[in-house]
Amino acid sequence: MIKILVDSASDLAAEKSTYDYFMPIKVNIGGKEYRDGVDLDADTFYNLLVKSEEFPHTSQPSPQDFVEIFEKVKENGDELIYISLSSALSGTYQGAVLAKTMVDYDGIYIVDSKTASHGISVIVKYAARLISEGLEAKEIAEKCQNLVSRVKIFAGVDTLEYLYRGGRLSRTAATVGKIADIKPIVTIAEDGSVAAIGKCLGKGRAMQFILDKVSKFELDSDFEIYSLYTCGEENCAALEGKLEQNGYGVSKRLQVGSTIGAHVGPGVYGVIIVTK
Repeated sequence: MIKILVDSASDLAAEKSTYDYFMPIKVNIGGKEYRDGVDLDADTFYNLLVKSEEFPHTSQPSPQDFVEIFEKVKENGDELIYISLSSALSGTYQGAVLAKTMVDYDGIYIVDSKTASHGISVIVKYAARLISEGLEAKEIAEKCQNLVSRVKIFAGVDTLEYLYRGGRLSRTAATVGKIADIKPIVTIAEDGSVAAIGKCLGKGRAMQFILDKVSKFELDSDFEIYSLYTCGEENCAALEGKLEQNGYGVSKRLQVGSTIGAHVGPGVYGVIIVTK
């Protein structure tokens, strides 16, 4: 049988029917270490993030963590597709590649999602659909890798504080931005890194910027449009209204977990699309 492995950066921990194996990434916040998606859910994480003065740190799974799963797959005679957190954001992908060489089993396929959070979950659900259609594991992995470049995320950042804490902004830039009500727009770039693609004065202009970005693409009707939020849904609801007024029906609102949430903080609003 073909099995699916996800790591916790996919924010799929609660959707257990979507995958067969789950790999938690460890998060250290407030002096305590948690297993993301196991003993740390998104709401708890944001509560700790707001209270803590220290920036959270993550630690990737070890190759041995992957070996244990890969050996089990090998013993069962199954095949496995692992859709990993972007290799540009973590060494998790590289750890899995090393583990595959240690296990020496051809039935393991590792897909670098080049994205994070529910960008990964879009690819995971696509893989599950292809499994149900009876495709072979190798072909599914190839199709998933081909899908990677078509998954787009655009999000508005409500506060600059966490970009500053994570070292992406100087204190001066963060202070000036706060006074001027500057709202950055971020995306997952083609290389899989988080990149700023715009700075807007106020939330209204930021949401229009996101809409303009979406409108530049021809969307694939085989995939749904999802909205995104970190903590607090008011901004996300406003963005959904703007999208829907312009003919983009959002099928579901999804919460972003710790992997991306630590860098952007509460109040984030965004959208995931899949282009043709």
